Amino acid sequence: MATIRVHTTQNVTIEYEVASLGDRIVATLLDYLIRIAWAAAAVGILAAIASGAEGNHHVNYHDTAEVVGTALAILICIILFAPVVFYNLGCELLLNGQTIGKKARDLRVVRLDGTAPRFGDYFLRWLLRIVDLDLPVAGGLVAIITILVNGKGQRLGDMAAGTTVISLKPRPAGLASAARYAEAVPAGYQPVFAQAADLSDHDVALLHQLLSQSLRHGNYVLLNEAATKIKSLLHLQSDLSDEAFLRTILRDHAYLVAQG
Repeated sequence: MATIRVHTTQNVTIEYEVASLGDRIVATLLDYLIRIAWAAAAVGILAAIASGAEGNHHVNYHDTAEVVGTALAILICIILFAPVVFYNLGCELLLNGQTIGKKARDLRVVRLDGTAPRFGDYFLRWLLRIVDLDLPVAGGLVAIITILVNGKGQRLGDMAAGTTVISLKPRPAGLASAARYAEAVPAGYQPVFAQAADLSDHDVALLHQLLSQSLRHGNYVLLNEAATKIKSLLHLQSDLSDEAFLRTILRDHAYLVAQG
């Protein structure tokens, strides 16, 4: 499977596995099903409201109550259908680069420079969905062709935003590193941070890579950022040095996973 090398702002290269076209298609179809289901429910609600109305007629703008009622009806329509229109944008903003479909397939949107996507990046991806995926005639053909030709897993929206979609599924190399680290856990070891078990295999493989590269290059700023991120993610506090803390987290995870 294709991979991309992300050069972070800390001058460290991290390798990610690009999401496969099949996984992206499945994730997109799942998201479409969710949007269709929501739209169907919205239509049902509006039909129920309309059935209780006293017939159809032109709005009497001299009748304040009728004007307010019409405005409320329009507002209800907007509220009901906004999630259908803004589903992908809202999900990626709230779920850290994932929609429900992407989450089901272990996919995530990331920037090519290693930083987290910003609102503008997500907005560009969402805006260009009209060309990539939502054209009635093409039906996603533009996105498929662009992803296949591009080589970085990017559709037009990704190319404009400087993003791509990666797979969070554990890679064999990452698991091998975790296994080698697990062998270093001494007999009778007692874990320090039980929350380490909450890390995914992808998180552990990435953390192991960041730790190795930051120490190799003497990049202690990156080491501190990694330790701070893990503490925030797992809601931990520790007086250990950044290196000692990260090594302890990796050792604890290896031990806890082995214990089942």
